[in-house]
Amino acid sequence: MDSILNNLKQEFKYGTILNKLIYINVGVFLAFSILGVFSFMFQFDVSPILNRLYLPAENSKLLNQPWSFVTYMFLHNGFLHLLFNMMWLHFAGKIFLQYLSPKQLLSTYILGGISGGLVFIIAYNYIPALAIYTQNAQALGASAAVLAIVVAIATYTPNYSVRFPFIGIVKLKHIAFFSVALDIISIPKGNTGGHIAHLGGALFGYLYIKQLKKGNDFSVGFTKWVNSLSNLFKPKSKLKTVHKRPKTDKQFNTEKSAQQKAVDLVLEKISKSGYESLSKEEKATLFSASKK
Repeated sequence: MDSILNNLKQEFKYGTILNKLIYINVGVFLAFSILGVFSFMFQFDVSPILNRLYLPAENSKLLNQPWSFVTYMFLHNGFLHLLFNMMWLHFAGKIFLQYLSPKQLLSTYILGGISGGLVFIIAYNYIPALAIYTQNAQALGASAAVLAIVVAIATYTPNYSVRFPFIGIVKLKHIAFFSVALDIISIPKGNTGGHIAHLGGALFGYLYIKQLKKGNDFSVGFTKWVNSLSNLFKPKSKLKTVHKRPKTDKQFNTEKSAQQKAVDLVLEKISKSGYESLSKEEKATLFSASKK
């Protein structure tokens, strides 16, 4: 068991950002599943905790939990929900990393998820058919973030071909088109908010690559923001950084002359008394000179 845990730690620490995203999603799912077991056995309610992590459509609730724009995309309401999202993430993420960087993958995942969340909130507040459900509507799952990656890489390399069992070779652009079309036609058939959020993620993935090809990389600003935010929580070092001024030619020559004199004295002592007669300091002087 310890060996398995150590392997997982090493893979998470040194693995790709794609592996880390999958591990985080699976880890969060397992943690809340175990919490659910304890809540059943000891009769306590975990829904207040989860409700603070889901993304609410109602504005007053959202103002009290802005972090849910990020937390909702790491939560799943069942094993199959998690499984399909992670399969899609692994499939699209592997192709994504063949052409784009890990930082761009992370940015697409997070910003795509946020974009999906924004579209979800706008839809429930401004579409008449959904407005009556706004009070209790909540979003969860990585689908919007994952679809952002699928559409992004399909926009970047649309003719990339994938071989599927029993189907044959399919181009990436057709996979993305089918996924988006399926979400559109599924809106009135259930999980309306989920399908709308997926489309928000897909829209971000498409626009991100279109801007990237024009030379505008949204991931650069996002990465800087994340780094600056993480630096706020890092303990400041008590050691002061000392910036040394470059030596002048005169200083350099003076030091070199002094070192050469010290070496000459050591060599003279060796010629008279042998190497064994040297002190530790004299041996160190000779060794240091041999490295230069």
